[in-house]
Amino acid sequence: MKTRRLTMAQALIRFLRNQYVERDGREHKFFAGVLGIFGHGNVAGIGQALGEAADLPFILVRNEQAGVHLAAGYAKASNRLRTFACTSSIGPGATNMITGAALATINRLPVLLLPGDIFARRNVAPVLQQLESPYTQDIGVNDCFKPVSRYWDRIYRPEQLISALPEAMRVLTSPADCGVATLALPQDVQAEACDYPQELFEKRVWLIRRAAPDLISLARAAEAVRRAQRPLIVAGGGVLMSEAAETLAYLAERTGIPVGETQAGKGSLAWDHPQCVGAIGATGSLAANRLAHAADLVIGIGTRYSDFTTASMTAFQNPEVRFVNINVAEFDAYKVGAIPVVADARAALEKLSVALGEHRVAAAYGEEASSLKAKWDAEVERLYHLHHAGKPAQSEVIGALWEAAGERDVLVSAAGSHPGDLHKLWRTRAPNGYHMEYGYSCMGYEIPGAMGAKLADPAREVFVFLGDGTYQMTSGELATAVQEGIKIIVVLVDNHGFASIGGLSRSLGQDGFGTSYRKRNADSGQLDGDALHVDYVANARSLGAHAVKVETIAQLKDALEAAKAAERTSVIVIETDAAVSVPSYESWWDVAVAEVSQSDSVREARARYEEARKRERHFL
Repeated sequence: MKTRRLTMAQALIRFLRNQYVERDGREHKFFAGVLGIFGHGNVAGIGQALGEAADLPFILVRNEQAGVHLAAGYAKASNRLRTFACTSSIGPGATNMITGAALATINRLPVLLLPGDIFARRNVAPVLQQLESPYTQDIGVNDCFKPVSRYWDRIYRPEQLISALPEAMRVLTSPADCGVATLALPQDVQAEACDYPQELFEKRVWLIRRAAPDLISLARAAEAVRRAQRPLIVAGGGVLMSEAAETLAYLAERTGIPVGETQAGKGSLAWDHPQCVGAIGATGSLAANRLAHAADLVIGIGTRYSDFTTASMTAFQNPEVRFVNINVAEFDAYKVGAIPVVADARAALEKLSVALGEHRVAAAYGEEASSLKAKWDAEVERLYHLHHAGKPAQSEVIGALWEAAGERDVLVSAAGSHPGDLHKLWRTRAPNGYHMEYGYSCMGYEIPGAMGAKLADPAREVFVFLGDGTYQMTSGELATAVQEGIKIIVVLVDNHGFASIGGLSRSLGQDGFGTSYRKRNADSGQLDGDALHVDYVANARSLGAHAVKVETIAQLKDALEAAKAAERTSVIVIETDAAVSVPSYESWWDVAVAEVSQSDSVREARARYEEARKRERHFL
């Protein structure tokens, strides 16, 4: 057997350079590069190896968490067919990645994490930034990655890499088990040399299979559809990840079954497709939520039934409702007592279309869905053009953004009030045009996630919609965008605090306590003093971006056109009227209210909460 003597880090990088994936006969290089920050835990190992690997670019980010977000955004925009690896020093550099790891795993996105680790040989311990334990020497901060990783390993000897790398790749390329793979790399081992087999570095293509449904489950699912009087499809992120949008459109057109979309699945159908009734659940449209309320069969495709999708298990109120779940992950397919169809979404939909033949929903039901869709489209149009006096409404800003976006452009968001309003109001034109991170709804994802989306498809314009609170968490990544020549367009809504949680707080009877950016009041001792003002335009300009503040929708539209014509990242700041919100459209979200309080408003909110909870259901 031919061998090559390399350090563990050199072998790792050489392996990553030669990994490919294949689906439907198309081949993709899996790793686009490595993101991270060097420190004493990785600079002499991974850093040295990357310095000799010009064909595997290294991108220096400003925060390790943001690096993982960028990788996740890239993987999401690539339908999990490509990703980045992320490296860090030991200690705080590593633990900075834990939030990003949770986000990627919850969203079932492949990201490889390579945190530096403590010395394997132990004789110099404790090293700088090492967490010590009084009961074992075999523990460190990188053990915190275990619950947020789908695969975890610590490489104590350089030859262990030979068996660890294929296992990590198995998880990263698995449609069902996808998530973060973490390889903790002791800093001394990274620099140790070993005779590695040459075969480890040869090109390897990982086949991403389309699992077919078993015939019995498929037959049961088809029979359930034929018997249903009011079927409704819930399209989740699995539709997009399996590139099943066209197949879903064909099935919906043939059968007339209306399609509601989750946050992850929005864009499965174009907004103007006849069967698309929009968002479903706690942030859903009136059309989808009314159809869900009365549905006697819910066909979930690639969804994990989060509380926002099910409106905290209150969305489906028909006493006879049944479920069919098409999901590549058995764990999700069996939820809500469904008929489980464990299969790739596209493969299952193709088979289901054949099994249903000429079956079509009753004309009256189809007409009801069409009427609700028309009313909803009119409602969105109204909210886009409120012509609100004073500060614009957030719905008007969304309308201006949508009108500025092209057919294939991308809208990115993640946290605050924006995901709810965008889920209801954004009119997605093409698959992956709506890029929402709502599995973890992580503040700070937006800017690095948008950079990942742009790198995945540079031909698309990428718009970022975020608030001032989340902007402050990762604004430094604007410098990374300028450094790498990654152009994104950021629309920053200055709410002077956490508008979404402030609204939630008030709905719970708590008057928005602790959610506004205010100075401490010497008299009350609370954060209810004068408003704190931050110059976001100056901040963005200092990081190298073009920045401007606008006050009206007309000015916003002009600024968006200028940003589209520009060659670098732009930030557009605008204030909105927080008092003008988008309705909830007959839906609800379970957020517990204090059972005991001295406040009348909290007690009243608790009474409403207890009444609403009566609608929650178990589906067994």
